[in-house]
Amino acid sequence: MPLPVRLGMRMPRVVTNQREKFESDEFFRKLNRVSEIKYTGFRDRNIDERRQKFREGCLQGYTEISYLQCGMNLALSLVSNSWSEDSSQRLVTEEFVDFRREPNKVHLKSQFILNGVCVIFIGSINLERLDGTGCIQFDTERAQIENQLLNQELSQYRRTTETFEERYRQEQERRTEEAEVVQALLDISHDFQIP
Repeated sequence: MPLPVRLGMRMPRVVTNQREKFESDEFFRKLNRVSEIKYTGFRDRNIDERRQKFREGCLQGYTEISYLQCGMNLALSLVSNSWSEDSSQRLVTEEFVDFRREPNKVHLKSQFILNGVCVIFIGSINLERLDGTGCIQFDTERAQIENQLLNQELSQYRRTTETFEERYRQEQERRTEEAEVVQALLDISHDFQIP
């Protein structure tokens, strides 16, 4: 008996037409415009403590923001190589968290997948008021990589499905042949029965 074939496919991380979805979807068009954002962490604390927690979070490569226009909350990972499975490669760098560019502001960058589309968040937050501006842009480079991974996954799924179908067809043929042999033996035994 052949081994069972695993047909399960992982849920794809991205959609097949990322750029088209980013450009045509109203949700992404709103987020693509520079909009007001606000730090949302530790709302139950006083403002001085929130400022300190915000700075600490940024230095550790993590923060939470909200788009005031649409009310969407984002938990941002502010690290390079955020796609890496090796945590030692995910580093907080000045490209992703920049306290030096402007006084009393931090500039943030985060790469992630949102609704099946690879995007980059770019924004800045005032360190006193904990608000600022930001927008989401299409991440062309990462989209190409994710599309390649998606195509590989789909190709593997097709091969697995074809293997399953071939095994199923062979098993059906074997059963049909066995049924024909059994029927032939029954016919022969019926012909030789003593009246």
